[in-house]
Amino acid sequence: MLYNLLYPLSNEVGIFNVFRYITFRSVWALVTALLITIVVGPAFIRFLKRLKFGQVIHEDVEAHMQKAGTPTMGGLLMGFGVLVAVLLWADLTNVYIWLALLVFVGFGLIGLVDDWLKVVKKHNKGLSARAKFIGQVLVAGTAMFLLIEQPAYNTHLAFPFFKELYPDLGWFYLPFAVLVMVGASNGVNLTDGLDGLAIGPSIVAGACFAVFVYVSGHVAIAKYLRIAYVPGMGEVAVFCGALVGAGLGFLWYNAYPAQIFMGDVGSLSIGGSLGFVAVMSKNELILVIVGGLFVVETLSVILQVGYFKFTGGKRIFRMAPLHHHFELKGIPESKIITRFWILSILLALMALSTLKLR
Repeated sequence: MLYNLLYPLSNEVGIFNVFRYITFRSVWALVTALLITIVVGPAFIRFLKRLKFGQVIHEDVEAHMQKAGTPTMGGLLMGFGVLVAVLLWADLTNVYIWLALLVFVGFGLIGLVDDWLKVVKKHNKGLSARAKFIGQVLVAGTAMFLLIEQPAYNTHLAFPFFKELYPDLGWFYLPFAVLVMVGASNGVNLTDGLDGLAIGPSIVAGACFAVFVYVSGHVAIAKYLRIAYVPGMGEVAVFCGALVGAGLGFLWYNAYPAQIFMGDVGSLSIGGSLGFVAVMSKNELILVIVGGLFVVETLSVILQVGYFKFTGGKRIFRMAPLHHHFELKGIPESKIITRFWILSILLALMALSTLKLR
């Protein structure tokens, strides 16, 4: 909104020339979302407490029973920060911005319904897995269909470390991309089990993809690094900046011991958005590295469930997802969170190094 109002004046008023630069607007989108979530946070937490929108704790996690009643649906606070920041600082004529918002809001609404049902039922089960999956596929499928229809976009799949390997998947690219988005969404959701555990790596991943989308949309840098160039994609860095800022602001209140939980409205929207940004910038496979922590958490659940069924009741981990396994081994919650954050930063640095290595 600010961009669309002030950019036309950049040729007449020198100070407005900075609105030409995506980097400038990405930073201020981050700052805007950060300030909004921090300033609005206390009132929003009090509002949730008045409505008695408290988290229902899983019965198997005994150590978490003291957290019962902590306000949930904090993802709404983050969503507000992201939307305001993007609408203020992004170029609203850019189709990729609107597609990113479609995914962010769409996945968020699925999570909101899930959270609402949990609160109403006073149980930790909201939407059925089937209903949640169908909703995710519909949102992801719609966004991907609209993305593939863009003239500047292609359905080629880029492979890290193999510059010449760039096969065209055609319409098979659509279900593949949907799988990436749904997997990323559920990965963040499964990781959201300790105070600040999911939001920390999400912030790191958001910052990492801000770099990826910027270079993907910059013709000179993309040519130099020999990566896929997508015209107009750089503008999505503003969305990533807003996502990082809102995440930092939310972490202000979600850090151990948490005053508020993000709920599925936050985790599903963040995960789906990260998956979509990876797809848009042609970094689908890099997401496995950037979001490696989410991948490991998801795999721990898959392995646990599969092994349990195969062996008739035996377990690989004391409890899945993996962070609960470490918790039951007696490692303090704050130490698990910090170590997972460190791992997410290392993985992001590894992913960024592929820009040159490929």
